[in-house]
Amino acid sequence: MKYKTLAIADPAKLIYGRAPRPIKTRRGMCIGGGLIYPELNFTLPDINIRKEAMPEIVRHYQQIVTEALERAAELEAPGVMLEFETLPPMTEHPALGMEVVNILLEGIEDAHDKYGLKAALRCTPNDNREFVRPPLMRSGRYWDAMLELFDQSAAAGAEFLSIESVGGKELHDDALVNGDLRAVLFSLCVMGVRDMKFIWDHIVAITAKHGVHAAGDTACGFGNTAMVLAERKMIPRVFAAVVRAVTAVRSLVAYECGAVGPGKDCGYENPVLKAITGCPMSMEGKTAACAHLSPMGNLAAATADLWSNESVQNIKLLGGMAPTCYMEQLVYDCRLMNTAAAEGEASALQMRDWLVKSDAGRDPQAMILTPESSITIAHAIVQAPSHYAAGIAAARAAVKILRETNEAGCLRIDAREAGWLDRMDDELDDMPHTEDAFIEEMMDEVDLEKFTPADYGL
Repeated sequence: MKYKTLAIADPAKLIYGRAPRPIKTRRGMCIGGGLIYPELNFTLPDINIRKEAMPEIVRHYQQIVTEALERAAELEAPGVMLEFETLPPMTEHPALGMEVVNILLEGIEDAHDKYGLKAALRCTPNDNREFVRPPLMRSGRYWDAMLELFDQSAAAGAEFLSIESVGGKELHDDALVNGDLRAVLFSLCVMGVRDMKFIWDHIVAITAKHGVHAAGDTACGFGNTAMVLAERKMIPRVFAAVVRAVTAVRSLVAYECGAVGPGKDCGYENPVLKAITGCPMSMEGKTAACAHLSPMGNLAAATADLWSNESVQNIKLLGGMAPTCYMEQLVYDCRLMNTAAAEGEASALQMRDWLVKSDAGRDPQAMILTPESSITIAHAIVQAPSHYAAGIAAARAAVKILRETNEAGCLRIDAREAGWLDRMDDELDDMPHTEDAFIEEMMDEVDLEKFTPADYGL
């Protein structure tokens, strides 16, 4: 489907815990139905993942699910989501991944039997297709194994399927380092869009087969890479902010193919997607510091329906194992926001606005994702006649937001970066009027040894 209007056009309605299209889990959680729930994301400490190490790996995941859910129950969480992001060998060899899926599902069942805790599992196979050069995007053993793991995990009881897909990344990393907005648009809105449609048609078919939910993708490898590079002062923050706006065009394709959310936590573009689709979204911010730093640690929670932490290793901290400690942090954050919401709409909006105002003026990447900015970018996307045009429109909207908020004194932009707004405007003015013309130009410019054009219909 092509979204032509916004599900949320009023910034006051783009708020945490509420979505026009809530999702109910088997145990009765209603994501987007009024409460914000914690979503725990976890991983292993440094272990060489192989068949011989599986007894140790099994012990880790058993400990994670048992102790984290016990703590959630002790803190009276109204429900929790667990996300299992597979490590590469677990997707390459689905039997290894399924061993962990079954451990987590058993732990969820045990916690319900013991404590009455409502919990659900999101399974996120990692995208191994880039493990050959140039990547094989539509065939080969990595593609086949990934689909097998999706199918088996859904059949076993994982209620939500997600992925951090990588189509277009072959060119995008260089585009970021070079500050090349044209190459960013080609990577995200031509290559990325085509790959998203291919992969999400398959995922939606699998979820329909098993009666589970296609939850959504994330442009983590694109937008978050830009964010990390900006934090390290390797690229301008204003450039990373505009890249983030464009990533929404790519991630939206999952919903156009039939995904229903909740969108994956590391997709910081999710507020834009929520405005367009009305689907609930997971977000991460300050609680993701175990994996990466960000300039929007509070603001990210303002529109979240699940509040997550990104991958935390199962290591011992003074308070307990790290996933258990992070579960506690997530539960307390959600408790505070739910308490504000229970006081009424005015209190919920006050809480949301505090979360936004604490970050928005300090960094362009935060300003671009305020409720007002998200709706502006969302509107630009749905009005565009094609994904290519939507990418240009999203970038234009982002540059305008940054320029106007900076001139109004609402946003702090480093003086060394101000010229980048003019530079990006000039690049957008020079973009070809049609996607076909753009593709023709870019195919003469890009390194064809880095990707297989036929895998993108090019």
